[in-house]
Amino acid sequence: MRVLFINVWCGVGSHGKIAAEQADKFTREGHEVKIAYGRTSRVPDKYKHYAIRIGSSFDTHAHALMTRLTDKHGFYSQNATRKFLCWADEFDPDLLWLHNIHGYYINIELLFNWIKSRPSMKVFWTLHDCWSFTGHCAWAFCDKWRTHCDECQYIKEYPTSIHDNSYENFERKKDLFTGVKDMTLITPSQWLADLVKQSFMNEYPVEVRYNTIDMNIFKPTTSNFREKYNLVNKTIILGVASLWEERKGLGDFIKLNESLDHEKFVIVLVGIKPEQKKLLPQNIIAIARTNNQAELAEIYTAADVFFNPTYQDNFPTVNLEAEACGTPVITYDTGGSSETIRKPESIVVKPGDLEAVKNFLATNFPAKHEES
Repeated sequence: MRVLFINVWCGVGSHGKIAAEQADKFTREGHEVKIAYGRTSRVPDKYKHYAIRIGSSFDTHAHALMTRLTDKHGFYSQNATRKFLCWADEFDPDLLWLHNIHGYYINIELLFNWIKSRPSMKVFWTLHDCWSFTGHCAWAFCDKWRTHCDECQYIKEYPTSIHDNSYENFERKKDLFTGVKDMTLITPSQWLADLVKQSFMNEYPVEVRYNTIDMNIFKPTTSNFREKYNLVNKTIILGVASLWEERKGLGDFIKLNESLDHEKFVIVLVGIKPEQKKLLPQNIIAIARTNNQAELAEIYTAADVFFNPTYQDNFPTVNLEAEACGTPVITYDTGGSSETIRKPESIVVKPGDLEAVKNFLATNFPAKHEES
């Protein structure tokens, strides 16, 4: 069997790694596998034999620019998509597995017309957010998508635009994404599955398949992290994100920091960009990125508590990683985040409820660490 994955990334990022791991599984079973991707050429060496680039960086930048001007995200990259689909015709997949098809790299009209021209091809589509059934947003900020998007109030959210085309986008997506003969939708959380069933994509079967993590990597791991950052006597509150933005709750860490006893507590944030670091209080320890997942496991283990103040999320695996390393989690009850909690030591609180977070800290960490 020939299997073709399409995703914005290949082997990097959360869903890029998921697609690559799925590709490995099919390969072990004896199938021929390729991953078509659109963003950057940074593909890990172990996945390069799968990789088929859709378009170029120039195509991506042009698609992003036109999206910014017209709000027609997903309807550019025509030449790049036509060239890719010519290759795909020759590859002739028996199974097509879509992941994120937004991200400024592929034309969804050409793609779905091609899919519908191949009724014998099985299609899976793993949805990592809400973009497929809204007129603009990647997350369901309002309820208009349940009936018909129009006059979008969140046009500045990704994919950012200066023009509102949400009504037409909704119409075109509904026409394109419905009517595929043999397609199954997959969501990493029950929360997203429930939303899909209320959308125009409710004609398809929906399966919930929770994302998993590598338990051989994410486990209690000793290190000198505390000594390296002079934190032996501190209670570490950790936050991790691949991209810190407003919806990830960076502002809530700053608010929490204002009320902490800094002789006792310290906030450590992983994934902070250099320009963001300049805006953070000096007593927050900002780490740009880790060298590998093993190093990240060391930081999870060194922390006393992991705080995930996300306001929009599907199924954040960072919660799984922290718990696997023996660290309790505080997370907001948003999206599928509460579905990740497995340990009784962890808690779920209302979005923005920093008082509940402070109460948890005061109850569970009443004294400083004793030097060993």
